[in-house]
Amino acid sequence: MARGSRRRGADGGGEHESGERWLLTYSDMITLLLALFVVLFSISSVNISKYVSLQQSLKAAFSGAILNGGSSILNAGADSTARNSPNNTVIPAIVPLTPTVPKPTDRGAQASQAQINALLKEAQNASQENSDFLALQHRLNAYAQAHGWANQVKAQINQQGLVVTVLTDNLLFASGQDALEPQSYPLLTEIATLINLDVEDHPVVVEGYTDNVPIADSQFPSNWWLSSGRANVVLQYLLDRGVPAARLSSQGYGEEHPVASNATPAGRAQNRRVEVVFERKYPVPNPGA
Repeated sequence: MARGSRRRGADGGGEHESGERWLLTYSDMITLLLALFVVLFSISSVNISKYVSLQQSLKAAFSGAILNGGSSILNAGADSTARNSPNNTVIPAIVPLTPTVPKPTDRGAQASQAQINALLKEAQNASQENSDFLALQHRLNAYAQAHGWANQVKAQINQQGLVVTVLTDNLLFASGQDALEPQSYPLLTEIATLINLDVEDHPVVVEGYTDNVPIADSQFPSNWWLSSGRANVVLQYLLDRGVPAARLSSQGYGEEHPVASNATPAGRAQNRRVEVVFERKYPVPNPGA
């Protein structure tokens, strides 16, 4: 009985062992596939310059041309060969073919390196530009905070550049007018100072915006005229404070590009604004593109 039990146990172990033999075949197949992919990857990477050099060498070797040089091989030949050959026969020397192959210059690699260097330079310029904008932003926001204008004046950095937004109500202009209010002079003087401190001399655009409430009088036929007039007045003030004319321009957008809903008085107040934009010289990639 004990012997029978051992036999059954041995048979069961054999069945278990044979049931796992497929793992050996599977591991061998995985190894072969890995080797295949390694070979495919290695032959897929081609050095263009070396390939061109090889192509030129093979073309020269099979062109049939023999280079001149050296003394005849008859001088080193066997006596029997010398006796059987006519004395007036000149046999050109056989020399190894060494075709002149231009030194490989891997133009693709050089071009890629040049592109990389250019991208690195642009990235450095963009980084420095952002640092300059941050310094101007902190100074202007601190100035607005100190003078109680934090709710009406805000500098922020975006894809366009450094944007200084000034809400017009009770600071720049009276309702429906384009004449500067006296309380706006210190703020605009500070903005002019920041523009003149900008060592990179960024182009500066003064942009005017309104709400969607229609205006039609003898001075301003539409909101477009009002927004353009306000932008021009701010631009002229900056000119009078020493900002170079070559750096300045103005745009009037009327009720277009609102930043808040025109359905409420608070939203319309947000849309009545003038923006002074320090435009980028080194654009950064748009993350949403």
